[in-house]
Amino acid sequence: MTEKIKTLRDSAALRWLALLLLALAMFCAYIFMDILSPIKDLMESTRGWDSTAFGTMQSAETFLNVFVFFLIFAGIILDKIGVRYTALLSGTVMLIGAIIKWYAVSASFMGSGLETWFTNHLNYIPGFQELGISPFYEGMPASAKLAACGFMLFGCGCEMAGITVSRGIVKWFKGREMALAMGSEMALARLGVATCMIFSPMFAKLGGNIDVSRSVAFGVVLLMIALIMFVVYFFMDKKLDAQTGEAEEKDDPFKVSDIGQILKSGGFWLVALLCVLYYSAIFPFQKYAVNMLQCNLTLTPGEGFWAGSSVVIIQYIIMLIVAACSFSFNFVKKNKTVKYLLLCLAVVFLVLYCYMGYRRGSAETVFAVFPLLAVAITPILGNYVDHKGKAASMLMIGSLLLILCHLTFAFILPLFKGSAVGGIIVAYITILVLGASFSLVPASLWPSVPKLVDAKIIGSAYALIFWIQNIGLWLFPLLIGKILDNTNQDIAAKLASGEITKEVAAVSYNYTAPLVMLACLGVAAFVLGIILKAVDKKKGLGLELPNIAPEEQTAE
Repeated sequence: MTEKIKTLRDSAALRWLALLLLALAMFCAYIFMDILSPIKDLMESTRGWDSTAFGTMQSAETFLNVFVFFLIFAGIILDKIGVRYTALLSGTVMLIGAIIKWYAVSASFMGSGLETWFTNHLNYIPGFQELGISPFYEGMPASAKLAACGFMLFGCGCEMAGITVSRGIVKWFKGREMALAMGSEMALARLGVATCMIFSPMFAKLGGNIDVSRSVAFGVVLLMIALIMFVVYFFMDKKLDAQTGEAEEKDDPFKVSDIGQILKSGGFWLVALLCVLYYSAIFPFQKYAVNMLQCNLTLTPGEGFWAGSSVVIIQYIIMLIVAACSFSFNFVKKNKTVKYLLLCLAVVFLVLYCYMGYRRGSAETVFAVFPLLAVAITPILGNYVDHKGKAASMLMIGSLLLILCHLTFAFILPLFKGSAVGGIIVAYITILVLGASFSLVPASLWPSVPKLVDAKIIGSAYALIFWIQNIGLWLFPLLIGKILDNTNQDIAAKLASGEITKEVAAVSYNYTAPLVMLACLGVAAFVLGIILKAVDKKKGLGLELPNIAPEEQTAE
């Protein structure tokens, strides 16, 4: 019997269209978030950013969110003015910050009066300097300082967008396929990581003339598109509120005391801490992953066709085919022939993609497979949580895979240095498994939050989790950069003596210490997962229960 459609969200097509708009906006945001990550070596050789400068700039993304408590304010704003207005605000803030970052790394900034000002200022920030949390330091390149300022602003908008999208999905999918929706949104958004890894180096090296600002400009254009997506969503959301009479801006006004209600929940704290540990082992790693591969793999740059920009486009199309086939595989239920044909096509094109990455001799292309397995299995996992539950168990499995992958990068991958084929096979397999681990979190963690807090304060709950998460996202890029410089002091000495060039120095780091640190985060997350499962069993939080009630599943 056909379900009677009363509002926009009762229509599956319109419900998923709203999700698509939100996911595309986050897709663009994810691209800009890591736009400089695959060209760390170029930032070092062309802009003088050592690992400490690079890490300090990357950690600046979350500085205002953490130390000025912007994310807490973002949650309050979201609860007060609603999803659609917050979406527009976040899109605008992201775009402004991105433009500042683009100017910072452009040729126009070099030699300007503004560069001189940044060189002479922001070397000492009272209070922050004493606490060891300053986003700048004496000797930090001026371009890195201004880029950090822009990235701070972008980070405010991006994290605000993150909690807005989560709240938007809850609004459109609560009581329906919410975990599947959240998993699908993250699967599409994370294709932005692969897109960034493939295209950022291409734009930077376009025409044989290296210009890192072209990569950032590419990200700026995409953020303009993201803002358009939010504008379209604005009108859909407004229509939905008109149909339901929810008027979320006026009903149930936010009170500061609501934050205390959230903080009293033991389950909330376990989920929040697990989140910060897990994400701190993933997002900061992404910012260094390409350079880590450059330092550990024996790569021979391709020649002729394999060195051109056309192969980049072809490989990206192949990647999209892999993503489309593997994602569609989840939604073909009745026709098994089509279902397994899609699976076979995904595997064949994935192998082709990996072969092309090997022939190109490109570390950024190798890491670009990171989200592909996640795209395939995140909807499966989300659907499983919707119908079967087991969210806490999935978090534990994800942590174990995380530990395994970082230890493989730290101790096994370096053993294959000198073996072009062996090293790249180990790298591909480990990266794909890491992507699978990453998919376990959004499919299980985020849909669990509405089970822990009242619906009226979901926005603030997500904001608090994101704020706690941002502490790790601020700290660990900074730590990785400092650890790299402190454990690789011989590189600086060789560079100073002229024994090696800047280009060679940029790809000569030993990453063992930072990777072991990230693996330890996975161990801590696994322990918390065990505790969370025990608490859930004792207090009946419902984390192991399905999101869709059994009677509703029967109705389906």
